Amino acid sequence: MSGHRRRGVGRRAFLVGGGAVVLTAGSASAWALNTYVIDHVEVSDTEAYEQAKGVTSGASLDTSDVVATDDSWSADGTSVTITKVQTGSGSATVTYFVADVVLSDATVLRTGFAEDEFGENIIEKTSTIAARKEAVFAVNGDYYGFRSTGIEIRNGVIYRDKGAREGIVFYADGTVALYDETQTSAQELLDAGAWTTLSFGPALIEDGAILSGIDDVEIDTNFGNHSIQGSQPRTAVGVLDTNHLVFVVVDGRETGYSKGVTMTGLAEIMKGLGARTAYNLDGGGSSTMYFQGEVINQPSNGGERGVSDILYIAG
Repeated sequence: MSGHRRRGVGRRAFLVGGGAVVLTAGSASAWALNTYVIDHVEVSDTEAYEQAKGVTSGASLDTSDVVATDDSWSADGTSVTITKVQTGSGSATVTYFVADVVLSDATVLRTGFAEDEFGENIIEKTSTIAARKEAVFAVNGDYYGFRSTGIEIRNGVIYRDKGAREGIVFYADGTVALYDETQTSAQELLDAGAWTTLSFGPALIEDGAILSGIDDVEIDTNFGNHSIQGSQPRTAVGVLDTNHLVFVVVDGRETGYSKGVTMTGLAEIMKGLGARTAYNLDGGGSSTMYFQGEVINQPSNGGERGVSDILYIAG
């Protein structure tokens, strides 16, 4: 069933980040600049790379029958419905956006990369990537480019195979599973039908239950990372059924409009929407939802922050 673990891959209670590094003050600055600022391109043309691997861009939609309103879009059995939700008042106000997404085929959900390149520290705004891909809907991804670890399969192609944490895998048959990256390999996942994997976390919901300890999880412990604890802007994906997903982007850091939510608060939102499985994606200033040509939420940086990747549906 959609949202359940596949092929005996177990989950982990804690996520693993980078190891400790001891450096002098001067060398630390140079290392940080090289690690977190300078581009490291591994694949210079991701579309050509995927084609060379014999993978097309995924299932195509017949967009001759598009039906669209301000808050919904549908074509050829795929649909996106957007809802804005606001709760609380005053300093306790929380504002978030929900995208209910039904896919005619799991491969309609695609990944787009900043600058159409794969590597570290390569960034573009979500809206810029989405516009180039002619997306009707998009959210920020897992910001894979901030780290050098994780299993990254995108659009049916292996880009990285360095298991480190708990991931989520979207299979081409429409099912989705949480898994421990350190207990499998990208090739095993691909052979089992993986279409896309994301490496961030933590997992929020499994088998319909909110997971414990999620407010204390550290995604990365490497130099330069920021805490994800407390009330923050958030992005998450949830699984309602086979080929039926829900995406949530919570705004935050703006008193009177939206303070953000804790990880448990995000999990509660996802459970309330009916998610049987849910997974946290990159958040903070990255949290962005794009629909029909515009960013519909209010990113916390006062504007969009560059990200390394998006999830999108081409329109």
